[in-house]
Amino acid sequence: MDWEALRLSLRLALLTTLALLALGLPLAHWLAFTRWRWKFLVEAVVALPLVLPPTVLGFYLLVAMGPRSPFGRLWASAFGHALPFSFEGLLIASVLYSLPFTVQPFAAAFAAVDQGLLEASWCLGASRLRTFFRVVVPLSWAGILTGMVLSFAHTLGEFGVVLMVGGDLPGRTRTASIAVFDQVQALDYAAAGRTALLLLGVSFGVLALTYGLRHARRLPWPLS
Repeated sequence: MDWEALRLSLRLALLTTLALLALGLPLAHWLAFTRWRWKFLVEAVVALPLVLPPTVLGFYLLVAMGPRSPFGRLWASAFGHALPFSFEGLLIASVLYSLPFTVQPFAAAFAAVDQGLLEASWCLGASRLRTFFRVVVPLSWAGILTGMVLSFAHTLGEFGVVLMVGGDLPGRTRTASIAVFDQVQALDYAAAGRTALLLLGVSFGVLALTYGLRHARRLPWPLS
């Protein structure tokens, strides 16, 4: 069992989920409530990782983050190392790759909030920002939770993008999914089976807990 790769995967999934929470809330709010006629173009860009092959997305990220790109040169001059084949590069790639798994559930939950409640909040003098955190977010908790769980589980099991951007460097970019691939390549099916089973258990446990909490919140309170 490659525990180092598993710890790196859990760290990557957690940081990706937190980054997507901060990025996804304002983006999903804008998508849910804007009336801009070209909004569908932004929606298409957000959903692109759902249909784009991971190797294609990984290739473009390598080009965008490489030492010859303006962003890559700026990062290298600021932090002293290149983004490709680093944990930071994996994090950026994971955020972009899991973006639709966060934004789409968020936006759907925000759009389902009763418009009358928002107007009542505004009439009572609350700002749009206060209305968002005091009305929209509490009423959309199920969609927010779903988006965060999907992002975590998706990042935990991603393979193509992390292999393209991070390679297979032990302790730096080797995730659990890449460890399974390495173990199969080495014909170590027993180790691959243990790692795969652990990933399956963690993913199932996270999803089961989330859906269990959602189901429990929908149940009526007991009379006694």
